[in-house]
Amino acid sequence: MTRGRVAVLLVIAILLIDQIIKVWVKTGMELHESIRITDWFYISFIENNGMAWGMQIGPKLMLSLFRIVAIVLLSYYIWLQARKKARWGYIVCLVMVLAGAAGNLIDCMFYGLGFEASTPYSVSHWVGLGNGYASFLMGKVVDMFYFPIIHTTWPEWMPFWGGEEFIFFSPVFNFADASISVGVIILLFFYRKELASISLKRE
Repeated sequence: MTRGRVAVLLVIAILLIDQIIKVWVKTGMELHESIRITDWFYISFIENNGMAWGMQIGPKLMLSLFRIVAIVLLSYYIWLQARKKARWGYIVCLVMVLAGAAGNLIDCMFYGLGFEASTPYSVSHWVGLGNGYASFLMGKVVDMFYFPIIHTTWPEWMPFWGGEEFIFFSPVFNFADASISVGVIILLFFYRKELASISLKRE
């Protein structure tokens, strides 16, 4: 099977897993509801307007448009790398980043258009495109994975934070975020040569 076909299949697989989980949470849980799996793993439903891991940078519309441009450029780059027969692992990592970005973009594009707004008192339902809580590209991203691996309190003698609650790891994220993060981390550790070649070409 060619690298291009593998890339397409992997994108589809990641998007399907991501969207199945998100729709299940969106239509089955109230906003801010939390399901305890273990002491260090919860399914906690939240929504955000920003980037991966709930970050917020700039206006919502600008962020959504930036995502579209980034996805188009990265898709073209992956296509070039597949034609050049770049290393399998490099292409897979790029695809993970692409699919993760596309997964969160789908939320922004269609969740606001077709879903009722989630609230802490009721679950959301699909109401048809154009009848949802927001306009195109203005939907909120669904997050659900919460891993409070360490949950304790800083010692009283600790400067600044003494006596305050400490949680590691506190961000709530989704499958798309995880795909992006894993892809980027592997790229930085094992494919620095390929990344460096991008910088050299720009120069």
